[in-house]
Amino acid sequence: MVVAASVTGVVKIILMLLGAMVVLKYLGQLMVAKRNLAEQSRFREEQQIIQKQKQHFERNKGKISILRNVNPRDVKDVDFEEIK
Repeated sequence: MVVAASVTGVVKIILMLLGAMVVLKYLGQLMVAKRNLAEQSRFREEQQIIQKQKQHFERNKGKISILRNVNPRDVKDVDFEEIK
């Protein structure tokens, strides 16, 4: 079976391959941009959590709190030194 290729058929195939490559490149750029946006929002959320923790620690610095219903294995004893 002999198949003859026409010039228009070859040109169509080349154009389809180029079009597919352009579409894939565009989709790849969109996926990278979406990933970067998701990573940026996750980073901002982590920074907000860290900032809230810092504010909480600064606000409660030097205060003593009594913990109830705490597992003794989770508590760490602290040795105090006298201030001269």
